[in-house]
Amino acid sequence: MNINSIKIFLLIFISSTFLSCNGQEKIESKIIKTKSFEFGKTVSNLADRIWVIFQDSKENYWFGSNGEGIFHLNEKDLKQITTENGLVNNTIRGIQEDKSGNIFIETANGISKYDGKSLTTLKPIVSAKNKWKLEPNDLWFGYNANDLYRYDGDSLFELKLPRQNLKKTFGIDTLVSPFNNNNLYSVYKVNKDKDGNIWFGTFVAGAFRYDGQSFMWFGENELSILPNGTAPGVRSILQDKDGYFWLSNFISKYQIEPQKLVYDKIIGIEKDNPYYFNSGLSDINGDLWMTNYGGMVWKYDGKTLSEIEINNEEKDVLLITIYQDNNGIIWLGTDNDGVYKSNGKSFEKFEPNN
Repeated sequence: MNINSIKIFLLIFISSTFLSCNGQEKIESKIIKTKSFEFGKTVSNLADRIWVIFQDSKENYWFGSNGEGIFHLNEKDLKQITTENGLVNNTIRGIQEDKSGNIFIETANGISKYDGKSLTTLKPIVSAKNKWKLEPNDLWFGYNANDLYRYDGDSLFELKLPRQNLKKTFGIDTLVSPFNNNNLYSVYKVNKDKDGNIWFGTFVAGAFRYDGQSFMWFGENELSILPNGTAPGVRSILQDKDGYFWLSNFISKYQIEPQKLVYDKIIGIEKDNPYYFNSGLSDINGDLWMTNYGGMVWKYDGKTLSEIEINNEEKDVLLITIYQDNNGIIWLGTDNDGVYKSNGKSFEKFEPNN
């Protein structure tokens, strides 16, 4: 196995654990418990495995770890919050904020809502009626669901994406996987585009775009199982300043024709391996930033693709996520070396108390 194959395998293995291995309990209630909340314990350092980074509207930073709970940074006051404080699970997979300032923490075993005073564990309403809607203030979650969840500010609804003929398109109808209960439609990534449409990236069922009334399906081979048997998954969905969409890979970009509600696939960026990225963002200038697990950051301004390698001189840095804060500063979360922060030219290891 060559080094590129090893990196692809590691990327798939690590990123695939974003999905819960446990089936969702089918009960119909909005919350199951509210626990008296003690705001964590004071710590000096972040965990090595930081998979999620978020800055809230009050300028506080939240760092979600893979197994050690969540870290809250208010200036130089760093707190670690775990299940001992009421968090539903210590494995963090996403962080969001609603219009009222409540923080929603996605974990491998459910969603915790923090209102500034207490932590509440949300439970989904599971219904055969599949209550699809698209409202500006909805929150969407992809982890620990059969497909995905929509939260309307009051209730959490579990939803199913429209099933496609995957056997005809990709030659698959079942897939044995230890990561996602063999659900081909498990959602890895949710994004909104500039027009407010919602996008869903899946395990091997391609990508979907929902405009509030209908779905557009992106059933392309590079978005499913590859010829070598790997399944990169659609883990990042980006829209560039020219309106093209990039779905976790450099191979192709997509352009939607609004009047016809169809898309065109266009050749992306020609580059050497790896062809896929596991996290990305569009910065305040409209430039794209992408990362892969092997420790490489790319910046694409629409013409030139430049590379930045992250290395601490002692070990290879394994990148999981890239994030841009409220001030336009770019951060990196890693699987083995904490957090890196951009200084405008390169990335430096972030130490909370420095």
